[in-house]
Amino acid sequence: MRAVENALGITIPDNARIIRNIISGIQYVQDHVIHFYHLHALDWVDIVSALKADPSKTSALAQAISDWPKSGADYFKGVQEKLKGFVENGQLGPFSNAYWGHPAYKLPAEANLMAVAHYLEALDWQRDVIKIQALLGAKNPHAQTYIVGGMSIPVDPDSQNALNAGSIAFMHGLAKKAHEFVEKVYIPDVLAIAPFYLDWAGHGAGVGNFLSYGEFPNDNASNSENLWLPRGIILNKDLSKIHPVDHTKVTEYVTHSWYEYSGGDGSAKHPWEGETNYKYTGPKPPYEYLDTDAKYTWLKAPRYDDMAMEVGPLSRMLVAYGSGHKRVQEVVNLVLKTLGVGPAALFSTLGRIAARAVETLVTAEQVPVWIDQLAANMKKGDLKIHSGEKWDPSEWPKEAKGYGMHEAPRGALGHWVNIKDGKIANYQCVVPGTWNGSPRDAKNQRGPYEEALIGTPVANIEQPVEILRTIHSFDPCMACAVHVFDPEGNEVTRIRVK
Repeated sequence: MRAVENALGITIPDNARIIRNIISGIQYVQDHVIHFYHLHALDWVDIVSALKADPSKTSALAQAISDWPKSGADYFKGVQEKLKGFVENGQLGPFSNAYWGHPAYKLPAEANLMAVAHYLEALDWQRDVIKIQALLGAKNPHAQTYIVGGMSIPVDPDSQNALNAGSIAFMHGLAKKAHEFVEKVYIPDVLAIAPFYLDWAGHGAGVGNFLSYGEFPNDNASNSENLWLPRGIILNKDLSKIHPVDHTKVTEYVTHSWYEYSGGDGSAKHPWEGETNYKYTGPKPPYEYLDTDAKYTWLKAPRYDDMAMEVGPLSRMLVAYGSGHKRVQEVVNLVLKTLGVGPAALFSTLGRIAARAVETLVTAEQVPVWIDQLAANMKKGDLKIHSGEKWDPSEWPKEAKGYGMHEAPRGALGHWVNIKDGKIANYQCVVPGTWNGSPRDAKNQRGPYEEALIGTPVANIEQPVEILRTIHSFDPCMACAVHVFDPEGNEVTRIRVK
């Protein structure tokens, strides 16, 4: 939406901006909690070890770090019995594919049992809190109520078929539930588990350059600079200077990607001139084995001013911290003090985990503020949700270019569009997964994943849980780099846009 609105010079109304902020905000909270418990925690938590835990000691541990009500010995004993049933029946489900008993696991059995309990709780919790996005966006995670110029969901306190006072109360209740779990379960768990893995503050540093497009605008300008989470760039881990972002410095290489550029693969193209040329004709994929000296990935290699950049919660929190965001600074400093580490620890695998937790807390605190802003507009009679501008393509300029910058939970997401004769002539997006998972470029510079793995200690090459810890700390998106082929190498499907 932002790219087209930028191209056509459309300014959205207040309510559309606020609703978009609420949708993105609650998705941050839900997505980060899911990542910690369901996608990353089992790199650190030994599920099978939890069977040996003393539920009474687990209860004492839980009550020592939080006043969360689900912390009694009987409760943890029940969780342990449920887990025991999974194991005895050979139905571990999501717990089946892991390296249980690996020497890299360091948590005591009681901490493992507590984490398992919260893993299961988070499954129910996330299903409830994301109802805010379902109410406002009609679907999670790909909201369907966004339209160029605003939103399609109506706002009217006197209508049962629109956002009204009941909707506001419903969202406030879920926002409270979201915040309580983050504050009393997620944050205490991170602070309880991290001390056992402080050595991971020295692994997974990555490229040392961080990009944040910023998010949650405070005004309605296209690609506004007035953002709740600021826009900026950090170079060489220097938090003392936040550099401005210039979208024209974003380029992509395909030197080591299974694509081709007209003019040669050694060049870098800005997305407005971007190409996605893949000349695969089958019946086999473009590889028989990975050749990292040649082309080895479906991902392009995004660069900013010809430099590799890390994106994501760590980038956002570092830029916010360096920009003087008061609440981010307070929570980051509290986490560092609690763990007894300095700011340098943020540039690491552990730092990414901590930054994601910090962002989740400050965002969970902010979501009710945006809900109140929407309620205040409704109270004063401001019900506008669409600008009404240039709805008819006949009103569009003959040619237009636009770009839109957004921070998805995984990181910086940019869209660039060229419009000619009322139609999209070229459209390119540079997504978080390509920034972090990019291959080497024409100058042989590694992307963040590859650089972060350099020097990682691996106890057992057949069970590389250490590799998973660092890669998972970025919250990788497999959809960004996966193409589906059948066992004979035949492409399963391809979508063409004519």
